[in-house]
Amino acid sequence: MKLWKRASGALKDRKSLFSISFSRKTSFRNPDLDSAIIHATSHDDLSVDYHNAHRVYKWVRSSPANLKPLVHALSSRVNRTRSWIVAVKALMLVHGVLCCKVTSLQEIRRLPFDLSDFSDGHSRPSKTWGFNAFIRAYFSFLDQYAFFFSEQIRGRGKKTQDDSVEQELERIQKLQSLLHMLLQIRPMAENMKKTLILEAMDCVVLEIFDVYGRICSAIAKLLIKIQPDAEKAEAVMALKVVKKATSQGEDLALYFEFCKEFGVSNAHDIPKFVRIPEEDIEAIEKAINGVEEKEETKDEQEEVEEEKSIILVERPEFKTIITDKWEVFEDDLCFTCKDIKETDQHREYNVDPSLLPLIVIDEPVYFTHTLPDLITF
Repeated sequence: MKLWKRASGALKDRKSLFSISFSRKTSFRNPDLDSAIIHATSHDDLSVDYHNAHRVYKWVRSSPANLKPLVHALSSRVNRTRSWIVAVKALMLVHGVLCCKVTSLQEIRRLPFDLSDFSDGHSRPSKTWGFNAFIRAYFSFLDQYAFFFSEQIRGRGKKTQDDSVEQELERIQKLQSLLHMLLQIRPMAENMKKTLILEAMDCVVLEIFDVYGRICSAIAKLLIKIQPDAEKAEAVMALKVVKKATSQGEDLALYFEFCKEFGVSNAHDIPKFVRIPEEDIEAIEKAINGVEEKEETKDEQEEVEEEKSIILVERPEFKTIITDKWEVFEDDLCFTCKDIKETDQHREYNVDPSLLPLIVIDEPVYFTHTLPDLITF
């Protein structure tokens, strides 16, 4: 960045700090918090103010009352800026706030600003298109992540028993959707090898470790619940989830190779990704086929039993037989169901237990890397 641009950005930051010095503390404004946010999202592209980022996190954790001033200050700061530097720092700050895992954050649900159509206003598009795309992708992920996190907190408050298989499958699918959005965050232009972008990519890489680890762990626990006699819909959904996890594992390998070449520090020490064996996928497919065969056999059996029931209740037409002494009606000769031996109407069609879908995990699926200073406390 040219010197005059840095000077102009520093002047804007000072002007913002000067204006809030006259503000009064209200339920929606906290001048000290506003000051910390301005410092943490400054126009300086060479460094990140970790000290003031930590101050913001402390306010978030200290009291739910600080949530409204935080939302007000962040939205005011971001909605006015046309600088990709401020936008990236604001997204990293929000990422760190969400990592606080504070229950009061459920009230946010979505980010308090919109960067889905961000475009830097201080340089030509030919120089900033990569930064614009990076910010849009990062914003899209965090916006969905905030909504997912809010749902998780609300769900814990209403939870009275273990989640059903269907609920677990839906949760895994949401995590897979988040992982897909994370993989879209990448520097695509040659001029993006900046300190700030590398810092942001470190946060993204660690988030990928966490989300993918949660997906693998959830799948491992879920497949134990998928019994051979499970509902067909559950088995089909489980197969879709497992195949998606396999595909995303391949995408992750390519993504981290790209990050390593780009110079992202957290991508150099890549753990071994868990791959779901093909035999486990085939086992689920066989279980699905077993459910189909069971349903077909059950339908055939029901048809046979229905025919038998018709025979049992069927009566011949009433006819009168003329004899020398009296009239005899054939309905007097009808037999009852007690005279007929019952057939075996309750047969069990079990899938071979060896076909149970299993996942073999040779490596831990949760990654306990130390988060960078911006998003750890």
